[in-house]
Amino acid sequence: MPNKFKFWRSPAEAILYITFILLIIGAVNVFSASFVSAGQEFHDSYYFVKKHFAAFGIGFVCLLLTAIMDYRRLKQLIFLLILATIGFLIAVSVMGITINGARRWVNIGFQFQPSEVAKLASVIIAASYLGPRVEKQWRVTLLSSPLIFVGIMGGLIMKQPDMGTAVLVVGLCLIMYVIAGVPQQQRLSLYALVVGGLVYFTYAASYRAERIAAWLNPWAFQQGIGYQTVQSLLAIGSGGITGTGLGMGASKFYYLPEAHTDFAFAVLCQEMGFIGALLVLVLFGAFALYGGKIARMATDGFGKMLAIGLTLMIVGQGVINISMVTGMLPVIGVPLPFISFGGTSLIVNMAAVGILISIGRRGNTVETQQEREPIAEKAAKLKLINKRSEQHV
Repeated sequence: MPNKFKFWRSPAEAILYITFILLIIGAVNVFSASFVSAGQEFHDSYYFVKKHFAAFGIGFVCLLLTAIMDYRRLKQLIFLLILATIGFLIAVSVMGITINGARRWVNIGFQFQPSEVAKLASVIIAASYLGPRVEKQWRVTLLSSPLIFVGIMGGLIMKQPDMGTAVLVVGLCLIMYVIAGVPQQQRLSLYALVVGGLVYFTYAASYRAERIAAWLNPWAFQQGIGYQTVQSLLAIGSGGITGTGLGMGASKFYYLPEAHTDFAFAVLCQEMGFIGALLVLVLFGAFALYGGKIARMATDGFGKMLAIGLTLMIVGQGVINISMVTGMLPVIGVPLPFISFGGTSLIVNMAAVGILISIGRRGNTVETQQEREPIAEKAAKLKLINKRSEQHV
């Protein structure tokens, strides 16, 4: 029987190709969404796309290094990762750079956003604890050190203030705990705590409460806090099936704030239409599918939980951003992976893809060996039968 046609030889290869397709779409979209504001503010229409390609270069190196590296070595770097991430988050609160009323960046020769690294750190820290317990079927409990460290990270990010990223960092860790098998009593207590915490922190600051009101009825706040959501919906609706054409969207002409960052998907929908939006959704869906396959093929518990966490991190941000841009969630400032402009986010996500490929490569090698074993056994039996036949003759 001939082999079935496949687009790629393994899930790891699929993840790589999907990522690069998203990166190409993202690079085109970043330029199209930013050239107007870049020309006006910096007198260089290519200002943002140049920075985007610089971040891509660093991210590509990170992807290669993490893909080649044995992912299991990350367990040896956990303590250093915790210290570095918390240290940088503290540095933000002490000497961070304030942009648009939020202090989220630190200058280390270039602007760097530690909260983006905290997302990846959260996944690795949780996987290092949960992996061995999943593998050996040990009891998983919420009363463990990873949640303490991740909770500290979330608290420091909340101070910036950045509730959206803080919820994502802590939420990724908690979802991994639930998937790993937290006892039912702890799980129910966790759900109650999460709901209560979200309600409290939402209404603890007046601007967050206003965002919720604007989310429920953006048209009533279209001259104020609901302006972004209304303009985003207008941009998406005006794209139709095929879009207005690359560079032809009107939203980037100062109608839609943050057109090349948090609301990049709205510009994509306007210029590439329903077809472009559907392509991005299919690509993220395929990323989730093949990320899940890599998790199933992983040779150890750490690799399994790490693959689950990394897939959740990338696809989860995509779902949150698209939901935010389309008005299904409040505006919370989560970028769309590989599509939105943001140097640190791009580098971290590409490093995460490299780790996912590393897990997939090792899992695929084991699966290939398992597939070859029955073939080898059959060949040995056939050889033995032929030998006996020759002896009888």
